[in-house]
This record gives sequence, structure tokens and C-alpha cells, in this order.
Amino acid sequence: MSDHPTPSARARALVAGAYDTHVHVAPDVMARRIDDLDLAYRCAEVGLAGFVLKSHYVATAERAAVVRKVVPEVDVLGAITLNGAMGGINPVAVEVAGRQGARIVWLPTVDSGNQRRSTATDLPGATPAMWGAFQADLHAQGIVPDVVEVVGDDGVVLDRVRQVLRVIARHDMALATGHLSGAEILVVVRAAVEEGVRRVVVTHPEFTSQRLSVAQQQALAEEGALLERCFTTPHSGKVAWAELFANIRAVGVRHSVLSSDLGQPFNPPVEDGLALFADRLLEAGFSEEEVHTMAVVNSRRLAMPRTAVRA
Repeated sequence: MSDHPTPSARARALVAGAYDTHVHVAPDVMARRIDDLDLAYRCAEVGLAGFVLKSHYVATAERAAVVRKVVPEVDVLGAITLNGAMGGINPVAVEVAGRQGARIVWLPTVDSGNQRRSTATDLPGATPAMWGAFQADLHAQGIVPDVVEVVGDDGVVLDRVRQVLRVIARHDMALATGHLSGAEILVVVRAAVEEGVRRVVVTHPEFTSQRLSVAQQQALAEEGALLERCFTTPHSGKVAWAELFANIRAVGVRHSVLSSDLGQPFNPPVEDGLALFADRLLEAGFSEEEVHTMAVVNSRRLAMPRTAVRA
């Protein structure tokens, strides 16, 4: 593994008590830097409250429950992503995940219509997403899942998506928008609000296949959504750090939440992600209070039931 910068003590202190709401760790279908149990031990050492296990292919609430039993001082949380491996827009799978305590439901990512149709290219020198190779292998074997759509040709949210949103609302889970397009995200977020979903996060709006404009991000913030700022998006060269910082300032700190999206073998240690992000933000002129809001206050808002939220 490559050498990586070490977070400052100041940054560590600022993100203490935060949840990293987007990590990719082992066991998985591709190589990962660390497994969920060892990450829990490391989070305990550095003062993080917990993390959410993100997988593009499997539900993770059962894993999270086991890790919590072994490392009870770290709140490890499960999730589900509605790609083809989970049956796409599958209310039953979401209901099961909710009953098992999953905290976040991602709409389709690698199998979303927007991701499959996207012709956007990474910036020169950017590191490609690891799931691309796995998707290519599925294509080569001829076992590619169907494209998972969330809106019809008329631009209206599909009834089955609304059914999923009602399940999310009933279990007080958070909705993450996956790899949808800006136009899709806006209509889905509005539908989620109508169906009673109380927490919505727009998944890495600067990602290659999305690249939401400032105007789109501002409109989503007005609907009550948080904009997720993932460390890996600029770290891997998919967006310039300056552009990310400008987007945060334009949309507003209180509407942004930090996550790492780490776990890749070639990237920094997962438990360092939020603190490294904090160091970059401080260097760019953000205040300690602003960093604390994005890293701690807003991540706890996503990860914890409304009755339990505290900063």
C-alpha cells in the first residue's frame, strides 16, 4: 500500500464523534483495504462514533449487527443498495433490511439507468472506480442485471419506487440517491418528502456520471436534502478540490455532509478519511465550526433516528 498523509491532531479532534456514512470494506466481491471488524477497532482508537457499511451488491445489516456485538463502543450500521443483485427496486428487500436495523437505503448505483447510459469521462489522471472491472466481468459472462430505472418516460417517479419510499419512511431509514441523474434526483427527493421520508442524502453530486450543477444542488438543499461530499471524489481526481470547496460554499455548509467513500487498497486508511478531509477544508479556509457541522452534526443526523440525534 502506498504512503499516505497522516491527519493532524486538530482534524482528529474536529471529527471525533462523527459517523462515516459511506465506506466500502471487506468482505466484498473485490479487494478491500480492511474488513469491517478491524475497521471498528480502528474507529474506536481514533474516536469515530461509527460507520455505515456500503455495498453495491449485498445487504449489510446482518454484518453490522455481528460487528456491533464484538465492538460495542462503535456503532456499525447496515445498509442496502437497490442494484440488480438485490432485485432492483425491491420493497421486500428494503422491508427486510429495515427490520434488521439498516439505516440507509441507496437507490441504484452501478445498475442505475443514468450510470449505464452515462458517457461522461473522468478528468485526466483520475483513478477509475473499482466496481467498473467487476461490472465488465459480469458483461463478459452475459449475466448483466437489468437496468434499474426510478422514473418513467414521462419523468414521473415509478409507483414501485414510491412503495420503497414508504417502507423507508416507516422504518425511519435515510434515503441516499445513488448514481441517479440530477433531474431524476430532484423528482425522487420530492416524492420522498411526500411519502414521509425524513432524511435524504444526495450521493456524491460531484461524481463523474452525475456532476450536478450548483443550481441543482441548491434546489435539492431547498427540499431538505443533504449533499454528500465524499473524500474519494476529489482525492481520486474526479473533481478538483477547488470546485468541491466552491460547491460547498455555494450550497451552504449546513446542507453538506462529509463521508470518505474509502476502502480501496490503494487509498488512505478508512479511519483517516474524515480527518484528512477536515485538514483539506481547514487549509481552504473553512472554520472549525463549519467542519464540525459537516463531519459530526450532519453525519449523526443521517445515521441516528431522529429521537436519538445529538451533536
